[in-house]
Amino acid sequence: MAAPEERDSPTEASQPVMEEEETKTFKDLGVTDVLCEACDQLGWTKPTKIQIEAIPLALQGRDIIGLAETGSGKTGAFALPILNALLETPQRLFALVLTPTRELAFQISEQFEALGSSIGVQSAVIVGGIDSMSQSLALAKKPHIIIATPGRLTDHLENTKGFNLRALKYLVMDEADRILNMDFETEVDKILKVIPRDRKTFLFSATMTKKVQKLQRAALKNPVKCAVSSKYQTVEKLQQYYIFIPSKFKDTYLVYILNELAGNSFMIFCSTCNNTQRTALLLRNLGFTAIPLHGQMSQSKRLGSLNKFKAKARSILLATDVASRGLDIPHVDVVVNFDIPTHSKDYIHRVGRTARAGRSGKAITFVTQYDVELFQRIEHLIGKKLPVFPTQDDEVMMLTERVAEAQRFARMELREHGEKKKRSREDAGDNDDTEGAIGVRNKVAGGKMKKQKGR
Repeated sequence: MAAPEERDSPTEASQPVMEEEETKTFKDLGVTDVLCEACDQLGWTKPTKIQIEAIPLALQGRDIIGLAETGSGKTGAFALPILNALLETPQRLFALVLTPTRELAFQISEQFEALGSSIGVQSAVIVGGIDSMSQSLALAKKPHIIIATPGRLTDHLENTKGFNLRALKYLVMDEADRILNMDFETEVDKILKVIPRDRKTFLFSATMTKKVQKLQRAALKNPVKCAVSSKYQTVEKLQQYYIFIPSKFKDTYLVYILNELAGNSFMIFCSTCNNTQRTALLLRNLGFTAIPLHGQMSQSKRLGSLNKFKAKARSILLATDVASRGLDIPHVDVVVNFDIPTHSKDYIHRVGRTARAGRSGKAITFVTQYDVELFQRIEHLIGKKLPVFPTQDDEVMMLTERVAEAQRFARMELREHGEKKKRSREDAGDNDDTEGAIGVRNKVAGGKMKKQKGR
């Protein structure tokens, strides 16, 4: 990062924080009537804790550091003040929101569009994996809000003629710790150099890392810190369990749990793209409606997977940590940590996909003989001992034969997919059929799939 300028250290919220009981509505926080109506239409009946703390300060024109657990309504905490300010002084290229992942960018864009639909707000999503040319055209129309991943935005700032952010009034860095962990430091640096110093900056992060503190010094003027929860914690209505199993029976136990809790929607987290794909194939061979979501899939496939799961057309989403942060899928009933996360903090984000907005949910973590230390770290972080999820071992063992056969088919399909990749590097991204059963279905369909446009 560039040498940070000397800034004042953040003050804690300078006024006494209003109790949630006192503040019943967004209107009490100072949000304008037309946006209060938009909140009603979205079903946001009362502001969340982070919104109660951050919105009044943001409306006063302060820079803000928001520390809040996942699923706490952070998007509303920065979107409402920005739209409020936009109504007072309408201007194109008014605000920039930086996010770590493409999916999160689309989700934030949806919220801006929903909140700003009655006042004609236009936003553009600028992320990788999508045709640059169409993005350049969208930027030429000068939208009010740009939601972007740092890499692709830097690309446009350097290469798209006539595009600059010299008039920008607001900068938001959402999931700032993740942006920096994904090594976007150079890009963030470049962006900070070309946007006006005279702007409002909101930095939202679930954790306050050293990198985030460094960024705060470089980018914020006399910020106010709004911390909803300083210690790492998970939502009260979340039931958390673990299962201690031999590594070789992981697949069998997964199938057992999916059968036991049938009728629920599941998010299953795996540690690698390959394991995500393999497990999706395995489950599809056993008749489950499972779809993968990982970084080696093309952007259109990733969004396709997400939308099918959101629309409840599929009940099982298998994902790498690409989906552990910020994605708001209201109806996730059960989160399964199929592979235990290597960073304990990622556990908080993964299980935060369920029990959102006051609903209840379950989280089950698989612990093999190799994961004991990692699991103990997680228990230490959240400050509680987790109970064992009850299983009938004899019933689990009855599934081993069927699961072994499905494993064999999954391996064959993966191998076939790998050979196809070698044979044709160009088609590599397009064979990652989100439905999972790659090789077999391609054969049935009669050869290679058609190349997609706009990749």
